[in-house]
Amino acid sequence: MKKIALFLVSIILFTSIHAQTDSLLNSLQSSTSTQQDILPKKMLFTQRWAWGEHGFLRSNKTFTPEVRLDDMKIRRKMLIAHQIGGILTLGGFVGQAIVGPKLYNTPKTDPNYRNLKDTHDLLAVTVNTTYSFTALMALFAPPPMVNRDKGLSAIRLHKWLAVVHLAGMLATNILAAQIDGNQNSNLLPYHRAAAYTTFASYAAAMIVIKMK
Repeated sequence: MKKIALFLVSIILFTSIHAQTDSLLNSLQSSTSTQQDILPKKMLFTQRWAWGEHGFLRSNKTFTPEVRLDDMKIRRKMLIAHQIGGILTLGGFVGQAIVGPKLYNTPKTDPNYRNLKDTHDLLAVTVNTTYSFTALMALFAPPPMVNRDKGLSAIRLHKWLAVVHLAGMLATNILAAQIDGNQNSNLLPYHRAAAYTTFASYAAAMIVIKMK
């Protein structure tokens, strides 16, 4: 759990969830823009590292509008994977929301406690895996053709909620590690509160993006 928590720390530093597919392929095909025109001015650190002028995924290709057309195709596939991963993660959250309270209210002397604990731990690993995959699909998707406007939108709300559930995931994992390692039962209410906050903000993030 500690390794997962540390991995989530690295994600939270640079993440910003993107959940929409761009519709700019036609303009790319007829574009004769220069490199400065076809790359957005602002990109995530991970996008610049992977897809910038000297990104490690560029393979020394000549930078042309046609290359950006390929970028948009890759971006579309990665954002579809991001959406699928998001649904799987939400399913895992629902499972935890069912098993977690049962585990919380079951005495350790109960014969069913061990089965509930194992199920809860398996769900935790599954959710952390799908959540990390979902975040990475957004982090490393090629940047859009242009920077989005700064007004209030479903995408912007989605990003703000992403910050909340990322922080919630980090807190949930850290508290879980402390409870398992030191048997700090007094931390259980905080762990549960962090888990519910994560679930609520994650579900809200999915709802607002569907309202776009």
